[in-house]
Amino acid sequence: MDFAHESFINVKNEIKPLLDEHWKEIALHKDSIRLNPDWKGYARLSDVGGLRIYTAREEGKLVGYFVVLVSRSLHYMDHLFANNDIIFIKKGHRKGTAGIKLIKYAVESLKDEGITLININSKDHQSFGPVLERMGFEQIESVYSLKVN
Repeated sequence: MDFAHESFINVKNEIKPLLDEHWKEIALHKDSIRLNPDWKGYARLSDVGGLRIYTAREEGKLVGYFVVLVSRSLHYMDHLFANNDIIFIKKGHRKGTAGIKLIKYAVESLKDEGITLININSKDHQSFGPVLERMGFEQIESVYSLKVN
C-alpha cells in the first residue's frame, strides 16, 4: 500500500466513487440528506492552501483517503489546526493496518508543516475511537445533532 499527499485536482474524479460508497455506509438521514459535495468550495480551499488530501493506493488504485481542513485557529491565532473533513478506507482493505498507516503518514506530514493540533471525527455508530486512542489521540468532546427539516 502506498500513501501520499495529493492535490485536489489530481484526485477529484477518482475520489467520487469512494465518497459515494462511504456515504452509503455511514450517512444518517439518507432519505433526506443526499451526498452533494461542494466541489468548487473544495477547489477554493485547495487554492488558498486550506485543504490536504492524503491517499492510500493499492497498485495505483485509490482505496482510501484522509482529508483535512487546515486553518489558523480563531481561538488560538498563533496555531494551525488540521480538522478532519472525512476519512475512509474501502472495506476490502480494512483488515490489517492500512487506516493506521494512512493516519500516521498524514500526522507526520502535518507535523512537518507546523500544525499544532489534529482533530479527527469518529462516528459513534461506526467508531474507531479506540484505534485513535492507541495512536495517542484523546477524546476531547462529543457532537450532538438534531435534524430539523
